[in-house]
Amino acid sequence: MSFLRSTAIIATALATTLLLAGRVHATDVSMADGSVSFSTPDSWLDIMETQGDPETRVFQVPDPSATGKTSLARITVTVAQAADVNAFNQFKSDATAQALALPGYKAAAMLPPPNSNLYTAQENGAQFNYVEHYWFKNGHAIQLRCMRPVESLAGAGWKAEFDKGCAAIAARLK
Repeated sequence: MSFLRSTAIIATALATTLLLAGRVHATDVSMADGSVSFSTPDSWLDIMETQGDPETRVFQVPDPSATGKTSLARITVTVAQAADVNAFNQFKSDATAQALALPGYKAAAMLPPPNSNLYTAQENGAQFNYVEHYWFKNGHAIQLRCMRPVESLAGAGWKAEFDKGCAAIAARLK
């Protein structure tokens, strides 16, 4: 019985430590005077921030391979004031028009979820995957744009972590 109790205590302590470690290694981000918030892993680099309307934050997701030296994987969150659904739709239309103008734009074969775009395009000679999501919340139009190289020497694990980080921010912004 003592062995089971000790094992349970150790397991609980380990689980608590892992949960706390997950919380410690995240950076909280607040935009639009606190009406939009999310967290990013500490390993992401906050490479650009604009204030005003629209407000934008850009995070580099470091690719540890040689690919990362020439192709910048990044996640961008843009928040703009939108008085109503028509203003939100205009924000989304403008962003979609910019995407369509990218060199080598090609819509993904699979149908995207509502208020989303999935496509590939060229940047500095490299093919990138783009995932864009749009929301209208609290008088704001919000765009989440995740872009990573289609091919990375970092491998499938790095791509999966990138996609997981993008999905986590999307879940928080909903």
